[in-house]
Amino acid sequence: MQLHQGSQPLVISFPHSGRALPADIAARMTEAGRAVTDTDWHVEQLYAFAKAMGVSWIEPTYSRYVVDLNRPPDDAALYAGQVSTGLCPTHTFAGDALYVGATPDATEVALRRAQYWQPYHDGLQDLLAKAQARHGFAVLLDAHSIRSVVPRLFDGRLPDINVGTYGGLSCDPMLEAQVMAVLAQNPLFTHVLNGRFQGGYITRHYGNPHARVYALQIELSQLAYMDEATVAFDEYRATPLMDLLKQVVAELLQFCPA
Repeated sequence: MQLHQGSQPLVISFPHSGRALPADIAARMTEAGRAVTDTDWHVEQLYAFAKAMGVSWIEPTYSRYVVDLNRPPDDAALYAGQVSTGLCPTHTFAGDALYVGATPDATEVALRRAQYWQPYHDGLQDLLAKAQARHGFAVLLDAHSIRSVVPRLFDGRLPDINVGTYGGLSCDPMLEAQVMAVLAQNPLFTHVLNGRFQGGYITRHYGNPHARVYALQIELSQLAYMDEATVAFDEYRATPLMDLLKQVVAELLQFCPA
């Protein structure tokens, strides 16, 4: 896990950027599992500018196939009636099996939760607490990306930028409006607020405007910045998106709650 303490009230979390697999887990996996296909590819590279702006940062080492850091510890479903990908996933987003034989049982899930899930959340909580102690409030950006077309999870092609605030419950309405105004000024990228992705466990659990912690999730369509077939970063596509994300982060840094 990589953790960077910044000077600003903003914390960026990258729960699905990790790619590593412990050897004992990888040995039981299918080829699809070892390929860690559903990684949030290069998302940390898109926000690389943020550290120099004083932003705090937390990024995992291990893949979401080991444990999904953006799922509740009891593995409760986040979206009623939708496919749930699970705390310890057993299938890819496309529905391919991750394991050759037996999938993780309850004992193994509990072990992974303690070994990988809990330390990440302890680190994230610490960063938010320190930001709040210094500034009187904290802002959390949970940064994600996903393939533009995943029929098992959503219909059609996903908008380029998907902002989630749990239906407005995790974020100050003024901050939400300011972020959407920045996105609306850029015609290159489509965007939506609280569409298919309204924010996962991290946004919902830590976002508490009454306690002066304001959280939002940004889910990017990978087609906007990379070659989805080869998972290669595309500098030409990515540069204008990074410029826009820098504007969004600057807006988050300008926010000061009443």
